[in-house]
Amino acid sequence: MANPRYLLYLLQTVLLTYLTAAYTALSEQSLRALPGPGNDLDVKTGKLLSPILRPRVPGTSGSIAVQNHFIDFFRTTLPKWSVDLQNSTSKTPMTGDKEIPFVNLIITRDPPWATPGFSSRLTLVAHYDSKLTPTGFIGATDSAAPCAMIMHAARSIDAALTAKWEKMRADGLDLEFEDQQGIQILFLDGEEAFKVWTAQDSLYGARSLAAEMEATAHAAQSTFHNALSSISLFVLLDLLGSETPTVPSYFKTTHWAYKKMAKLENRLRSLSLFESSSKGGSKRAAQPFLTDLNKKGDRWIGGAIEDDHLPFMDRGVEILHLIPSPFPRVWHTREDDGDHLHAATVADWSKLITAFAAEWMELEGFLNTDHATSNHERDVHSSENHRAHGKSEL
Repeated sequence: MANPRYLLYLLQTVLLTYLTAAYTALSEQSLRALPGPGNDLDVKTGKLLSPILRPRVPGTSGSIAVQNHFIDFFRTTLPKWSVDLQNSTSKTPMTGDKEIPFVNLIITRDPPWATPGFSSRLTLVAHYDSKLTPTGFIGATDSAAPCAMIMHAARSIDAALTAKWEKMRADGLDLEFEDQQGIQILFLDGEEAFKVWTAQDSLYGARSLAAEMEATAHAAQSTFHNALSSISLFVLLDLLGSETPTVPSYFKTTHWAYKKMAKLENRLRSLSLFESSSKGGSKRAAQPFLTDLNKKGDRWIGGAIEDDHLPFMDRGVEILHLIPSPFPRVWHTREDDGDHLHAATVADWSKLITAFAAEWMELEGFLNTDHATSNHERDVHSSENHRAHGKSEL
């Protein structure tokens, strides 16, 4: 009998080959139509980001508050997305025999005609827990800001997803053989070590979820035999929000997707749609986040950084890892807080993730381009307000 993980690898190879060939670039008009986050990522009052900027160690009241923030956002703002919780418990080196609860959030939107096992899903991922030490650690880049970036992306493409799928219905297409591509968000708990990073003291939520998704079988005739195999690309955001990040391409098998995102970044910059490289910015700030667009050679270091992707990668899932190298200066210090986020960089990552998701989901022609100019003017105005606010705080 064939090894199930080898079959998963073959299925994903075929899927990625199809996606590479079918990929349609967003037009300039669509890029201009992408909304920026405005004040929603303000570190003091932003309704997406500010509720996450608090200690959120697994099992604590801060963690529960952030879980509720995610749940309330999707159930009230994006009610067409399904929200599920995956629970586990584990002992840790700092809690003795006490079982600590870990709660992963799985947030999904599939085509309305899709049935389980027949939809592949672009999967956007960040961990939402914070370290136990140092006391009061916030983890703004690690990974409060990435969670808020993903929330913004989901909100920004929601109406276009609806418009696309409604048009497909109206056109009388045979939907059984049409688009089965959905999108999924994973907010993972327990990424951080409680004491010292080891294979056992880290990635608590990711290890539990990957194992459960692998064990959750779909119907026998399904295209994807379990929840894990339906992940078309696992896009992991971590340590994002500091100024002038350098994010290399870590995996050869997903370098094509990295290049798609890098090209989007270049286009957004050339259209003056990136706040960090807008007029008056420093020359260094104008350098790309994704530096390996024209990568030469065959050196890939995807296994060198241990992060939430590992339990999924070990089971054959394709990974696009968006993490800077080197890490931000504030990494694992008390300075990794809202005051040390770079507002323009956070806004730019939000727009780039939105653009990538919109392009992957084939939303060209479905984004609201009527307000493209006003979007750009509002985003630039918001950027100026953020920069002035940040300067006074720093």
